[in-house]
Amino acid sequence: MKNTRRGFLSSCATLAATTGVPYFHSTPRTLADETQTKNGRFALGLIGAGGIAGANIGAARDWIDIVAIADVDSGRAAGFNAKHAGGKATVTDDYRRILERRDIDVIHVATPDHWHTKPVIEAMLAGKDVYCEKPLTLTIDEGKLIRKVQRETGRVVQVGTQQRSTFPLFVTAMALVAEGRLGRIKRVQAAIGAAPSCPAIPVAEPAKEFNWDRWLGPAPAVEYRFFQGPATTDKDGKEKKPQANTNGHNEFRWWYEYSGGKLTDWGAHHVDIAMWALALNGQTAGPTAIGGTAKHPVEFKDGMPVERDRYNTATEFLFTVDFPGDTQLVIRHDTDNGVLIEGDKGTIFVSRGKLTGAPVEALKDDPLPANAIAKVYRHMPMEGNERKAHWANFLQCVRSGTMPISDVHSHMQMLNVCHLAGISARLGRSLKWDAVTEQIVGDDQANAMLARPYRQGYEIEM
Repeated sequence: MKNTRRGFLSSCATLAATTGVPYFHSTPRTLADETQTKNGRFALGLIGAGGIAGANIGAARDWIDIVAIADVDSGRAAGFNAKHAGGKATVTDDYRRILERRDIDVIHVATPDHWHTKPVIEAMLAGKDVYCEKPLTLTIDEGKLIRKVQRETGRVVQVGTQQRSTFPLFVTAMALVAEGRLGRIKRVQAAIGAAPSCPAIPVAEPAKEFNWDRWLGPAPAVEYRFFQGPATTDKDGKEKKPQANTNGHNEFRWWYEYSGGKLTDWGAHHVDIAMWALALNGQTAGPTAIGGTAKHPVEFKDGMPVERDRYNTATEFLFTVDFPGDTQLVIRHDTDNGVLIEGDKGTIFVSRGKLTGAPVEALKDDPLPANAIAKVYRHMPMEGNERKAHWANFLQCVRSGTMPISDVHSHMQMLNVCHLAGISARLGRSLKWDAVTEQIVGDDQANAMLARPYRQGYEIEM
């Protein structure tokens, strides 16, 4: 192999994966240091020009220039170009045209979930570093392939689980865990809220500027559905936004065909924090079993929804995930949204709005050591704006060739739990998991759900 920086990073990534330490260590830098390329800015290619892309580009605008936009909705692409790139970006409905360009430094993938893995892998193979929205994959087997390609290419991939960059709340919570303030963790609980249901949605004609077939991409070909509810007013007489139900664009999360519902939506955030806490507490092994209950808005047969004209992801659920050493993770919908971490010395609760518990109160008289945050974050966090800090971390790592705070290896260890919960929900039974082979034990039907076939013409281009 040619002795290049990327070749060196590839061998390091392989070592990191086999030793269970997925991060590279680097000296913390200031924000100014983190985001300087040769000309001071990064040329970015955007794949998916929806609302989340707007939030991310807004957070990163100090350091990036959008030079190309790919979206299957030409109207959205044009609007995004005008608003965020001054109309100067090249616009296409085929993201592969972006990956071919040598002048682009980084790729941002902000598509629906079923369109994450394919462009991420092809971007890495094209020599691009990638910031991809969460969840990184639609299936467990997609995660195996992404991790393999990342190790082989050494590319930097940041997943958009920006809670890992939320200082002081989540990062301080992790520092408390790492410093032993909670003792041995016995149980963690991720409360992620309930998903919506809807009545039957009629078949509709997509807008002329919306390429529905390409939006479906790897997923099975189905008819487009859309229903726009009537305008309503609130108790003060103010007009409320009409309810819209669809199997495309903003409502894709509530269809197993394109996502995993709340389990991979908020689950990708809070289960991630729970798993991070377990790892910092020495629990680096994967789960051994998962079981519980789930309620769906439609009937299921052999893990597939019988009705295909309405939302089908779980609306209610309570799962218990077993780990070695009598440690448990609970995933539920019905309590305060956030993460409860229970140790034999203390308990804390952390969410996007608060960090509470006796170990937190004790910080007044016994503050954390000066290096406690650096131990768990390894880069300089930016206080107050987690999305901006997450982008700063990514761009610093692109510059230095180091692993970001939300890398593909730790992300997939967490996301495998969310995907297993989804399989258990759809089949209505408990599962045993072999974390070494990444296979469900003694259940051929469940194992078949670790992957999904890609529709012809939309296979991953290796």
